[in-house]
Amino acid sequence: MQTYVALLYSIILGEGRRVVMSDLKAMAESLGLKNVRTLVATGNLVFEARTGELSKLEGRLEKAFEKSFGRHVDIIVRRAEDWLKLAAANPFPGESADTADQVAVRVMREPLPADTVEALQAYAADDEKVFLVDGDIWLVFSRERPSSRLLAAANHKRLGIGTSRNWNTVRRLAEMVGSRQ
Repeated sequence: MQTYVALLYSIILGEGRRVVMSDLKAMAESLGLKNVRTLVATGNLVFEARTGELSKLEGRLEKAFEKSFGRHVDIIVRRAEDWLKLAAANPFPGESADTADQVAVRVMREPLPADTVEALQAYAADDEKVFLVDGDIWLVFSRERPSSRLLAAANHKRLGIGTSRNWNTVRRLAEMVGSRQ
């Protein structure tokens, strides 16, 4: 058995409707996944399953989600050791210690090319940063302005299938999977 982390792109089903984590957990268990746990109401799952291809596991989860909740949602799956590697590679440890909710990683289904940083840098304010690590994009974004152009630019349309998590969530998921290794 292998421990995995699954990240849902969205848990919003429509106006006023969100996925309840107990329902998400039940959906995952219906697939035969073991020791299924959620992390608060953020659309994150940690579970155990037989070792296999990530794309097949993502497909099974996406199909089950659509059947259970009536809407397709992209789901990114990483092996526990890959999640721990992602967390350890945080290029912004100082900012993470000071303002963890302003440091985020966009976890990608397919690795992003190196020129992504330059393209996103054009949207960054002076106090914002962009860094690419193993195909995922790390951001330090500002709350000084009503909205960050950098965050808005790091979207599905521009970057492809992926989902963002702030440092608090990344760290807590690492703690969850680290305790299972």
